[in-house]
Amino acid sequence: MVTRAQSNMSQTLKRFLADHPGRDLDRGGLALHYLDEGAGEPVVMVHGNPSWSILFRGLIDDLRDSHRVVAIDHIGCGRSAKPDDQAYDYTLESRVDDLELLMDRLGLDSGVTLVVHDWGGMIGMAAAARRPERIARLVVCNTAAFHKPAAKAMPWAIAVCRTRALGGLLVQGLNAFAQGTAMIGCTKNRMSPDVRSAYVSPYDSWDHRRAILRFVQDIPLWPTDRSHQLVSWVESRLEAFRKTPMLILWGMRDFVFDGSFLDEWIRRFPHAQVARFADAGHYLFEDEREAAGTLVRAFLGGSLVTKEPST
Repeated sequence: MVTRAQSNMSQTLKRFLADHPGRDLDRGGLALHYLDEGAGEPVVMVHGNPSWSILFRGLIDDLRDSHRVVAIDHIGCGRSAKPDDQAYDYTLESRVDDLELLMDRLGLDSGVTLVVHDWGGMIGMAAAARRPERIARLVVCNTAAFHKPAAKAMPWAIAVCRTRALGGLLVQGLNAFAQGTAMIGCTKNRMSPDVRSAYVSPYDSWDHRRAILRFVQDIPLWPTDRSHQLVSWVESRLEAFRKTPMLILWGMRDFVFDGSFLDEWIRRFPHAQVARFADAGHYLFEDEREAAGTLVRAFLGGSLVTKEPST
């Protein structure tokens, strides 16, 4: 019998759920969902806010015949549990603990290629900084692992969502953050209504949007903010990866992680291979799905993908 929810499900979501059923890890009584597919050298993919593992579906399909591919759904996101604030501490440190626990349980102790996007960069690089011996390669996509560059102003949309008066109404009530990012996150190949529906499907109620709001509220802007110290610690540990092979893929029309963040990555990692996509936005793996996949495969194979002047 087909339920009403199933009959209304987007085709993109149906295919993803059928092709990638995934597994759950018990995280203190909460289900932490993840994908673990294929065999070979491990590739760990870490999403940000407000996406989930569906962001990497094309890359997963590209790699799972040759690599072991692991993709996490953060607590409150995707197919993971969506607890209240009493059952889970929605902070950066908790996210890092979750990722570290998952990698420990899966025995991912070395040879890992870490693929990070959006706030997944901070989560992933914090976990990497705790255990740098795990990491063999890094793929960095429109993200940060350091404090906001001085040249970058806080986007007004995020600033509004952080306000106590409007944040809950906009993010949890109207689902404006997830819906809005799906609308404007692609600037070259706009998401179809079917794909947008798949992206926002986990966030179908006030309670199920709690993580989206908490992610925004947890962005550390001031030394008194709760996660500020951890970000500073990660920033201070990035030197450990100066010689780690790194591929940077960057959508240049990202409304948050713009060229100022890219410049900071290049300044810190002048050895990195860099591919700029002039027409792509925040959701690079939607805008440049085939090109990004081709570059990642070549990078994993040891090829010199691309090298732009690091000026």
